[in-house]
Amino acid sequence: MNLHAARPPGLGEEQLAFREAARDFALAELAPHAARWDADGLFPREAIAKAGELGFCGLYTDEAAGGSGLTRLDAAIVFEELAAVDPSTAAYISIHNMATWMLTAHARPALRGTWGAALASGAKLASYCLTEPGAGSDAASLKTRALRDGADYVLDGSKAFISGAGATDMLVVMARTGGDGARGISAFAVPADSPGIAYGRKEEKLGWNSQPTRGITFENVRVPAANLLGEEGEGFRIAMKGLDGGRLNIAACSLGAAQGALDAARRYLGERRQFGKRLAEFQALQFKLADMATQLVAARQMVHTAASKLDAHTRDATVWCAMAKRFATDAGFAICNDALQLHGGYGYIREYPIERLLRDCRVHQILEGTNEIMRVIVARHLLDTEEELR
Repeated sequence: MNLHAARPPGLGEEQLAFREAARDFALAELAPHAARWDADGLFPREAIAKAGELGFCGLYTDEAAGGSGLTRLDAAIVFEELAAVDPSTAAYISIHNMATWMLTAHARPALRGTWGAALASGAKLASYCLTEPGAGSDAASLKTRALRDGADYVLDGSKAFISGAGATDMLVVMARTGGDGARGISAFAVPADSPGIAYGRKEEKLGWNSQPTRGITFENVRVPAANLLGEEGEGFRIAMKGLDGGRLNIAACSLGAAQGALDAARRYLGERRQFGKRLAEFQALQFKLADMATQLVAARQMVHTAASKLDAHTRDATVWCAMAKRFATDAGFAICNDALQLHGGYGYIREYPIERLLRDCRVHQILEGTNEIMRVIVARHLLDTEEELR
């Protein structure tokens, strides 16, 4: 039985069609090039634009704003399929979706009209700018400041580890407009070519090499007040709402990497012979493969449950997103690591996709909130409320 091809419980005909379309796109447009993009550090804007033509760059952005208007569960299904062959590019597309949704959901009508369709179609690309050199897990302590000056705000500060920076068109930036803490933070849509913006060097990374990562410096950057997202002081809440979906997206990308690795391991065990037998005939390796598949199915069900809760706006959606992100990204990396071990020395060389899947999904345990912070969110929910997680 092919667990990847089997129909997951609860998916409707439309969702199966989305999955098929995403799988076909990934095999045709990502798979032939993913290894080269990784090796050469190439950002595949053309392929991302083609994903946009299928609606994959604005999956859960409202149709009125130019998006596909799908559910978070639909989006998770698409991201998993894309990541099964190229987690790095799939992850950037997922981050772009998060930033696009944040802008279109909270922008004033004129800004939404100017940027919504362009971002949702993939014609323009976005970056999410929260993390700073001194504000990672403690995001509410960020220092980038936006001061009101007539019809504009003036931004000064810096951001770190920004995906797509230097190659994107719009920056969704969290900056301090008030006092200390979360309530002093606002969100802004900042055109990426605004005067006063400078981009740092392209970071050399373990994985995610098909998308650039840079720091950004803002020096006297003037942003029209009309580019404020929501109201002053709502930026941290907007950022966290974005991250609920972002965490599901990254969890889904880990599912994809794990599925790609599991499929490769199954093929390898069926082809490779040692001691006169196929590796698939050794019971110890059968047990390992069974455990990998079980972990993957469990992680997928958790991600899909969390997505359904986010779609339904349940009170415990945030904690479910945190649990799903923690579980799926840990399981995804472990499955890729086990698949590499099953390949032996071949898993460690670039002729096989396993080492790239492993490198790309490792960062998923860090970004969109480290998995340690996910545990903090879950523990606080358990200790501060009487609600049960069901």
